[in-house]
Amino acid sequence: MTAAGTSEPAGSRLLVATTNPGKLREIRDLLAEPPITLVSLTDLHPIAEPEETGATFQENARLKALYYAAHAGIPTVAEDSGLEIDAMHGEPGVRSARFLGPDASYATRFEEIARRLAAMPYAPRTARFICALALVDQGRVLFETTGTIEGEIADRPRGDGGFGYDPIFYYPPYGATLGEVSQDAKLRVAHRGQAFRALAAWLKGRKT
Repeated sequence: MTAAGTSEPAGSRLLVATTNPGKLREIRDLLAEPPITLVSLTDLHPIAEPEETGATFQENARLKALYYAAHAGIPTVAEDSGLEIDAMHGEPGVRSARFLGPDASYATRFEEIARRLAAMPYAPRTARFICALALVDQGRVLFETTGTIEGEIADRPRGDGGFGYDPIFYYPPYGATLGEVSQDAKLRVAHRGQAFRALAAWLKGRKT
């Protein structure tokens, strides 16, 4: 985790640069303390999406935060997250949301992952979720952090909780996929929970 700069984000409004309802729900829960007014991209006039050209999650998070902060004119936090599967050489990785195309369903993505892993029966099924975030104000990166959770790819999708790849991500300490556990249980250990709790602590420290 790193923090940079000394100026405090202006005001109490913070743009969360996503339109994903699942991510917004989790982030609102995680940033309930300290009190802050969260604004999403759906609350603003349309802003064209930037091209995510970063080779890492952190590069994409920083790129998006700088871009949306410049367009919105308020402090902005952006995150980039995804699933890395060791047997697939880290895929889908930074292309997790665009794996097999941006319009592919997660059911289709699950089937393709299962097909590839079935062709490698002796390969490890180890995987991890990664969430990198960056907070930008007035063109400066004030805070960055990364959260990671280690697990395995389940033999089949299980559970209808969470979103995205949660139903195929098996977390051994829980004996369940992240799609099978409650929202609170997921956020206690998951990558996005780690990253945004660190941001919440940093924001709270700046206000004291």
